[in-house]
Amino acid sequence: MTRHALSERLLLCDELLRVGPDAPTKCEGWDTRDLAAHLVIREGRPDLAVGIILPFLHGRLERERARMAAGDYGALVERVRAGAPVWNPMHFEKVDEVANLVEFFIHHEDVRRAQPGWEPRDLAPNLQHALWVSLRRSSRLMFRKSPTGIVLVAPGHGRHSAKLPDDHGTVVVRGTPAELVLYAYGRKDVARVELSGDADDIAALQQAELGLG
Repeated sequence: MTRHALSERLLLCDELLRVGPDAPTKCEGWDTRDLAAHLVIREGRPDLAVGIILPFLHGRLERERARMAAGDYGALVERVRAGAPVWNPMHFEKVDEVANLVEFFIHHEDVRRAQPGWEPRDLAPNLQHALWVSLRRSSRLMFRKSPTGIVLVAPGHGRHSAKLPDDHGTVVVRGTPAELVLYAYGRKDVARVELSGDADDIAALQQAELGLG
């Protein structure tokens, strides 16, 4: 079994150490130490991680994230590198691959693409395929707030209807699976995709909030 999630985790950790604790990321309001703390909480403190979706726990989550981020940065990154604790189902390879591939791919790119002079990586075909499979599975959720219909086209991988038209017509979003994933998860400013459709529909999509937000 190819462990793309593990590879992206390790590459992200290397990048976090390379750029240091105060480097910007594409996660709004977070620098690299904040991102590392988020990843540790996500895997090691599920009682707090639910604060991402439950507003009444958000304050506790943010306080713990800030506390972790203020500590030893190198040790924090090594906690990310170590992976989920043994009691967490994400500790197991198959669960890790399903639950963490997109998470670690996106956050790796969040760090890379916030630095000057970045360029897209030349990703292996099997990683692109895995990202395409993951995107097809999550696309309806990611594009649920789009005011337009969405058709995703990844040359060499296929096309997928992510959302039926709503207030507007349909926009075709074309790119590699990696770039489509970044666009779907709200990294529109750095995702290298091509949009085709009515100009008003494209403008409406570009203003929409995508991803889990």
